[in-house]
Amino acid sequence: MAASFLGPLRALRVSLSPRHPAIAAARLAGCRYLGISHRLLGVAALQVLMPALSPTMEKGNIVKWMKKEGETVHVGDVLCEIETDKAVVSFDSSDDGVLAKILVEDGTKDVTLGSLIALLVAEGEDWTQVEIPTPVHTSSPAQTAAAAAVPTPFSSKAQYSAGKGEVRLSPAARQIVQTHGLEPSTTPPTGPRGIFTKEDALNMLKHKGTATTPRATSTAPVQPSLKVPQAVLGAPLYARPSTPPISIPGQPLAPGTFTDIPASNVRQVIARRLTESKSTIPHSYASIDCNIEEVLKTKTQLAQDDIKVSVNDFIIKAAAVTLKQMPDVNSTWSSEGPRQLGSIDISVAVATDRGLVTPIVQDAASKGIEEISIMVKVLAKKAKAGKLLPEEYQGGSFSISNLGMFGINEFIAVINPPQACILAIGRLRHDLAVSEDDDGNHSLFRKEMMMVTLSSDSRVVDDELASKFLENFRLNLENPTRLALF
Repeated sequence: MAASFLGPLRALRVSLSPRHPAIAAARLAGCRYLGISHRLLGVAALQVLMPALSPTMEKGNIVKWMKKEGETVHVGDVLCEIETDKAVVSFDSSDDGVLAKILVEDGTKDVTLGSLIALLVAEGEDWTQVEIPTPVHTSSPAQTAAAAAVPTPFSSKAQYSAGKGEVRLSPAARQIVQTHGLEPSTTPPTGPRGIFTKEDALNMLKHKGTATTPRATSTAPVQPSLKVPQAVLGAPLYARPSTPPISIPGQPLAPGTFTDIPASNVRQVIARRLTESKSTIPHSYASIDCNIEEVLKTKTQLAQDDIKVSVNDFIIKAAAVTLKQMPDVNSTWSSEGPRQLGSIDISVAVATDRGLVTPIVQDAASKGIEEISIMVKVLAKKAKAGKLLPEEYQGGSFSISNLGMFGINEFIAVINPPQACILAIGRLRHDLAVSEDDDGNHSLFRKEMMMVTLSSDSRVVDDELASKFLENFRLNLENPTRLALF
C-alpha cells in the first residue's frame, strides 16, 4: 500500500516539472488513487439533526435507535424514538440511503435541537468510510461533564468547597472572604446545616483586625476583660454537619438525608408551563352543582344495548355543545389579544407515569357520545404508553380535568395556555333534598350531584360570560337528550 501510494506522488512531482512533459503524461496515467479514492477523501454524508417534534420542545432524549449502522433506510422508515416534552415520538427518515454512523447513542438525554445525531450516505457508497464532520456538537454526558469542569471567574467558591472540611459559604460571607482573603476553614460555622454565615465572616474579620492592628499608644487605659463562655466564641451549642448526610442505598435513611429525583422532559415542561400560567394569566374561578341523574339513567339504557360510555363522555359532549352555543368562550389569548377559534377541540387531562398529558378530542361538538368514548379510550391508552402523535396533543381550545374517580369532591385547575378555560370535575355525591307533594306533605329524596369549577382567563372570559357558560353547561348536562341535537 505504501509503495502504491508513493508512486503516484512521485509522478505528481514529475508532472509539475515543465522539463519532462512526456514522462509526466505517462506516469500520471497510473495515478489511480488520487481523486477517486474514498480512503483518502472519505464518503460525503447527509447529516441527520435533532428535530423539533413539538412546538414547545427545546431538547429531547434519544430513547432507542430502530436502525443499526449499515442498514438501508427508506423515506418514512423509523430511525429512532425520541422523548420530547410531551411524549415518545417516532422520528421518520426523510431521505433514502444507508445509516452510516450513529453519533448519539441510546439513552442520551437533553440533546438540543439541531444537534447532529447521525449520518446517512447514498446507497452503493462505502458507509464504513463516511466522513465525520468535526466538531460534532452533541449533548453527551461526557461533554456535559467536561463543560462543568471549565473554571469560572469565581473560582474561589470551588477552592473553599474542595479544601479543608468543605466549608459551605453564604453569598454575603463569600463576598467578605474573597475581599479580605480570609480562610473560613479555620473557624467553625454557626449557620444552619453547617453554612458559614455573614456573621461568621464579620467575626473572623474582626479577630483578624484585632490581631494585626498595632497599638497606637501604650498609655491607653486597659479595659477589664470579660470571661466569655467558650461555647459562644467557638463551636455552636449543638453540632451541625458541614455537609448534609448522604443516603446509602439499602440502609435506613439518616436524619436530614434527601434524594434528588431527576425530572423527565415532560415534567420539566409541565413545571415551566404551570409557573407561566399562574404568574401571567389572571385566573378567575366559578363553581356550580349539576344534577346528573338523567345522565346515569341514559348511561344505563345505553349499556343495555351494549354501548359502554362513561359520565366523562357526557361531560365532554356537554362542554363541546356549550362552546358551540357560546363561541366567545372557545377562544385563546395571543399577543394581539383574544383569538376566537373555529374548531371545538377538547383537551382531556390524562395522568401518566411521565406526568399530566392532554390529548385532544378534535371537533368534539360534531361527534356522538359513543364516538367520543371510543376516541378518549384510544387517546388515553396511547398517552400512557407515550405513543401520542404531535397532532394528537398539540393545540386544543378548552380543557377538562376530572378527578372524580379519585374521590375528590371539588378542586381548582390551572389554565393550560394559550387556552382561556379549564373545567375541573369533582366526584359524584349523594345529597338529600326535601320535596313537597300536592297535599303539602314533605318527604326526603336523594339526588345525584356533581360539582364543576371553571377556571377562566379574565382577559378573554369575564365573570359574567363564565357564569352564563356554567349555567348553559348545567342545562345541557342535566338534559342528555339535548346533546343529541348537535
